[in-house]
Amino acid sequence: MSESIFLILVIFLLLLASIDLFVGVSNDAVNFLNSAVGCRITSLRVIMVVASLGVLFGATFSSGMMEIARSGMFNPHLFTFHDVMIIFFAVMVTDVLILNLFNSLGLPTSTTVTIVFDLLGAAVAASLYKLYVDQNSLSFVFDYIKSDKAITIVSAILVSVAVAFISGALVQFIMRLLFSFKFENAYKYLGGVYTGFALTAIIYFLVMKGAKGASFMRPEYIEYINTNTSSILWTCFISLSVLGQLLIFIKFNVFKIIILSGTFALAFSFAGNDLVNFIGVPLAALESFQVWLANGAPASDSFMMHSLTENVKTPTYYLVIAGSIMVVTLWTSKKAHKVLQTSISLSSSNRGEHEQFGASTPGRIITRFGLGVSRASYKVIPAFMLAFIGRRYEKVPMVKGEIPLPFDYIRASVNLVLASILISSATSLKLPLSTTYVTFMVAMGTSFADGAWDRESAVYRISGVITVIAGWFLTGLCAFTATFLVCLSFYNFGTAAIFGMMALTIFVIIKTNFVKSKTTQTVKMVIDAKGDNQKILQVVSKSVPNFFDYNVECLNKAVSNFFEDNEYQIRKARNKASNVLEEISRERSAYYSMAADRQKNEKMSKAALDAMHFFYLTFSNMREASKSVKYAIDQAVVHVANRHTIFEGRMKEIILDLTSRLEKICNDMRVIANEPTVENVETIIKHARKLNKDISKSQVELVNLIGQQTVSMHSSEMFLTFLQTIREVSSRYVAVAMQERALAQIVSGAAPTPIVHSAQEDIEDDAGETLVDKALAVDTIIETETSLHADSDKDLKADDESVEVSQTVKNQTDNK
Repeated sequence: MSESIFLILVIFLLLLASIDLFVGVSNDAVNFLNSAVGCRITSLRVIMVVASLGVLFGATFSSGMMEIARSGMFNPHLFTFHDVMIIFFAVMVTDVLILNLFNSLGLPTSTTVTIVFDLLGAAVAASLYKLYVDQNSLSFVFDYIKSDKAITIVSAILVSVAVAFISGALVQFIMRLLFSFKFENAYKYLGGVYTGFALTAIIYFLVMKGAKGASFMRPEYIEYINTNTSSILWTCFISLSVLGQLLIFIKFNVFKIIILSGTFALAFSFAGNDLVNFIGVPLAALESFQVWLANGAPASDSFMMHSLTENVKTPTYYLVIAGSIMVVTLWTSKKAHKVLQTSISLSSSNRGEHEQFGASTPGRIITRFGLGVSRASYKVIPAFMLAFIGRRYEKVPMVKGEIPLPFDYIRASVNLVLASILISSATSLKLPLSTTYVTFMVAMGTSFADGAWDRESAVYRISGVITVIAGWFLTGLCAFTATFLVCLSFYNFGTAAIFGMMALTIFVIIKTNFVKSKTTQTVKMVIDAKGDNQKILQVVSKSVPNFFDYNVECLNKAVSNFFEDNEYQIRKARNKASNVLEEISRERSAYYSMAADRQKNEKMSKAALDAMHFFYLTFSNMREASKSVKYAIDQAVVHVANRHTIFEGRMKEIILDLTSRLEKICNDMRVIANEPTVENVETIIKHARKLNKDISKSQVELVNLIGQQTVSMHSSEMFLTFLQTIREVSSRYVAVAMQERALAQIVSGAAPTPIVHSAQEDIEDDAGETLVDKALAVDTIIETETSLHADSDKDLKADDESVEVSQTVKNQTDNK
């Protein structure tokens, strides 16, 4: 490759570094902000200023970590300039693609794990290629790879997860026994000592242990610190303890100092340990390019990179620029603020929010085992000790109208100080850790020790921990394999593969970071809508047509591919249907938070309560419709996977016709979203009633078809499942339309029509089943209550006829 191509690669890598800094801080800012924000120790602006200073200073202490990218995983003196440039480029483009893929799939990942295994995969690929070309034994690959260093780094990352959880749980348990939840009394006597200990630990691990990695530290400064370590620590501890106690005497909250210092320390540690993940490889590529040019730009495939083995300090101005980009991102990134808001609930002691992780079978097993151990421990531990622990764990009763904290000052301070200590210790040893995993596991450990893992949330928290650990292995495996293959493609296909990957990387970055997600916007609207009837109506009006479209799209895709016998595409439709169901469930769970807000607002009007009620009913109906679609697609997958007969002819025509007619209801839902008038609701009821009558006729027609031609039991069941799903979707969304109309009347303050009274008084289940039946049985929604009740009997009769049809189908099939 020519000098101009190498220059393009270096410029592209530096641009990737800038983008990586922006994306990385947006995702990882929560690690050092959530504890301070969650305990509401001070204003967000003050917390952001402190975190910004921590990031900026921490960046200047990260020079030593840059060696990981330059020579941490391989021996650069055995590689040519051409080799290392291919390695570095393969690492960065794969790193961006892997992280964006995992984020888009909602899988937990780590920039540290990714970059480490990227470097390892690319180095192994380059080594094997060189050995193959030179016709040497492939067993010499370990001469090129620093296998001992690689094992140490990988082991440190893995062990840190367990150490973080155990130490978090143990330290928090001890602190809770000392301070209890009613910590005001103990705080008067122990607060000063706790202040001295916490701040001294921060000074030791951040400044004294991290000094060796600072780009501006002189050898004589480091020598002085090493010689006088004990004296410095005792001086700091005693003076800070006395200062803390004096502040307590004058009624100053020393937890503000501890938590803000911890925030600074964790931001400092994050920048010091994680900066190499973003700029380490691009700076190594830049240094290699500069050395190559300084030597007269010799043949790139023969110039060996001995310079990368030298212990060179990264120029401070590079680190300051990187730190400045991180600070600007911290203040300007809306994504960082959204991730922060979402993550606080994960380690929260409060209940009612939608859990970030679902329940898994291993999580259930461990939860069941933990409950058994807990019950057994009660029999072994002396009663007086249990009573003492119980008294220390008595929580402060909530004052009515007071907003509960996700966690208190004690837990927030432990989260921050302990996580910063663990990360700084690794940084001083030049071991990259996953700051995301360490802070996550410390938070999980402290929440576990605080009893935040009750029977309502334990299985989800444990499943979350398992998911994170599994994500670690999956990330490493994917990163190693992908970078290995990408690096080999660069060797085999040259500049064509390089520029192809460059184009793909640009496309992925634009798509994932600059194209807004409709789903994310809707979730934000739900969060903002609490307590505001107008916003609740806006959320419903926006969500209803979107989710109806998604459900119909999934069903249409499944049906069309069912008749093409395409199992793969049906499974894709099922995956999308699962995502839609999950999203509806997540948005629906906001009803609990709305109801909880009622405790804080004693003067909430009846209209506000009714609005919350209709929000709940609307999303419940949409969820039931989505469940029905998911069930039908599940059955279609089983049918095709078992290679049962795909029915044709009249049965196929019926299903395709009925599913296509859902589009008309789709259009009706969009109209109602903009104008929820009585006339528009009448229109959708008429369309749905006609559709349901045709579905009933189709059920009867199936009986005749079975008598005239051979229709298998599996085919008839699949046919009936599709019919029932179409009926369920149309009926549920008729109820949604009526509830949307009722909600609009509540917001406008208009006198409710009889349909609103019916919606409020006659609903018998949590999704408005009775209301649907009534709506589909009458010609107009303005009819009297008497007419509504009279027509409900017709629906019961129709249901009986439907059951008889299904039984007749079964009997005739059995006779055949």
